[in-house]
Amino acid sequence: MAIAYTPGEPSGIGPDLVIMYAQKSIKKNLLVYCDPDVLIDRAKQLNLPISLKESNPEICNKSELNIYPIRTDIKVEPGKLESNNAAYVLNTLNQATKDCLSGRCDGLLTGPVNKGIINESGVLFSGHTEFLAKLSGVSRTVMLLATKELKVALATTHLPLKEVSNHITRKSLKEVITIIKNSFIYFGINNPHILVCGLNPHAGEDGHLGDEEVNVINPVISELNDLGYNLTGPVPADTAFTSKSLSKVDVVLTMYHDQGLPVLKAQGFNQAANITLGLPFFRTSVDHGTAIELAGTGRISLGSFNVALQYLEELQNNAT
Repeated sequence: MAIAYTPGEPSGIGPDLVIMYAQKSIKKNLLVYCDPDVLIDRAKQLNLPISLKESNPEICNKSELNIYPIRTDIKVEPGKLESNNAAYVLNTLNQATKDCLSGRCDGLLTGPVNKGIINESGVLFSGHTEFLAKLSGVSRTVMLLATKELKVALATTHLPLKEVSNHITRKSLKEVITIIKNSFIYFGINNPHILVCGLNPHAGEDGHLGDEEVNVINPVISELNDLGYNLTGPVPADTAFTSKSLSKVDVVLTMYHDQGLPVLKAQGFNQAANITLGLPFFRTSVDHGTAIELAGTGRISLGSFNVALQYLEELQNNAT
C-alpha cells in the first residue's frame, strides 16, 4: 500500500517538496493527493523532470509519482495565496484521510498549510491536528514534535495564550498523558518516562505564582503514577530542557505551543517531524510552514520531509 501525501497550500513549497523527493533513486511508495497541473507547472519552474501517473491506493508503484487527482478552483501562482483554493486544500485532506481510515493507505504525510487563508475563505480551521481529529471522529489527539534527540508533546495546541489555562483540566490532562503513554509503544517504548512541565513560572512556586500546578497538574501526576505511569514533575519549563533534566526522559510534556516548540525547533529545525498521536492511523508532517516566498526557487531543504517519512516507517514497523 501507499503513503498518502497532501502537499497543503499549493502556492507554497508543499508541491516542491514532493517533486524534489521524486528525483531520488530510492523512495517510498507515495500517493499524492493534488492537482497534477500544479506539479507539472512547478516542476518546470524548478527545471526538474517529473513523471506522473494517475493512480489510487491499490495500484501505486515507486517508479513514477502517483497522483490522486483533485483539481484546484483557480490556477496556482507560486507565492500568491488565494482563498478560492482553500476548499481544494481541505478536499485533499478529506480524501486522503478517508483512504487512511479505510485502510487503503498506510499513513498520512502532510505538507504545510496556511491557516489564515483557509479561515479567510470562511472555514474555521485551527490546524491539521484538530481537523484530522474531527474527520476521524476522535475527541482528543496530541501533537508531538520529534527530532532524533528530543520529543516534545503539547497539552494544548493552537490556542491564544489567554485561553490556555482554561483548557488544562484534570480530565484533559489525564487524557493527553494516557494517549502519550499508549502511543509510545509504536516508538518501541512500553512505559515512557514523561517529564511534565508546569504552566506557570517556576511551576507555580507552591501556588504563589498560579494555582494550576497545585489544583490540576500535581494531582494528575500523583494519580497516574499510582497506576504505574512513569511521570516526573511538574518541573519549571525554564530548566526542563537542560541535559540533566532530560536524562533518561523519553518525552517532555509542555502545557502550550510556545512553551516547548521553540526549544525543539532551535535544536533541530528542518530535522524534526510533527506527529499526531491518538488518530486511528499514523500521521506525520513537516516541521515548517508554507514558505511561499521560496516556492519554485529550489532553495529549500528536504530534511524535515525525510524525517517525517522515516517516522512514518518506524511507527508502521512497530505496529506490525
